[in-house]
Amino acid sequence: MSDLARFAAALSPLDVAALAVFAVAWFGYEPLLKAAARGGGVINRDMTLIRAAWMGNMARRENRFMDGQLLGHALNSASFFASSNLILIAATAGALFGGENTFRSASSLLVLKTSSRLLFEAQLALVLIALARGLLDFIWSIRQMNYCLAAIGAAPDLPEGGANGRAQAFGEIAARLLNPALSSFNAGVRGYYFALAAAAWTFGAVPFLVATLGAVGLLLWRQRRSAAARAIGDLRRLLEQPEPEPEPRPGPGSSAGPG
Repeated sequence: MSDLARFAAALSPLDVAALAVFAVAWFGYEPLLKAAARGGGVINRDMTLIRAAWMGNMARRENRFMDGQLLGHALNSASFFASSNLILIAATAGALFGGENTFRSASSLLVLKTSSRLLFEAQLALVLIALARGLLDFIWSIRQMNYCLAAIGAAPDLPEGGANGRAQAFGEIAARLLNPALSSFNAGVRGYYFALAAAAWTFGAVPFLVATLGAVGLLLWRQRRSAAARAIGDLRRLLEQPEPEPEPRPGPGSSAGPG
């Protein structure tokens, strides 16, 4: 009997159902989020507009040191998560390739539900794949942030009369660099949610299914219903409002009040 046939035989119908739900949730979450964003009220959509406003302001500023510092902070965060992700991948791979000793040690735990070594290795492999996908997202995010830092450094000096159409176009192009970079960072963070859901499979099919649905529900709630989502939505609406025109100041010969 081939390894694939033995693996299929080790899976219960509930395992198959939970694994199918996980695959749909994992690969379908981002398209679902994009579809939900068209209706408004989603952090990712609101942050896209806020970042575009940031880059527009950056292009109109004379001193862009603060913008580089802010992006450098995001770059450090992405590097930290990528390093942490790599450590988790090494630990999971060590357990996966630990052989019979690892399987016997895991099987001795009452809370783990694994019927065979092949199933146990498949459970660990799923965690490893989820973490590896997140690591690739973090790496791509870091590269794109470096591109954006170069764009901030290359921003042209403002003319004597202030910002012009070239500065506005530069800000729009810089936003097209920044938004995918931070979207990749968000995708990497999201990988931790699905890696935790995949790890729940070692406790059984039911915990796996509950953890998957819980991860998706928590992510959607934070995107649409959390206090942060409401505040970011209010900020986006505030930025979309036209700025009020300044009131004219009275001239030197005008009267300040009744004589």
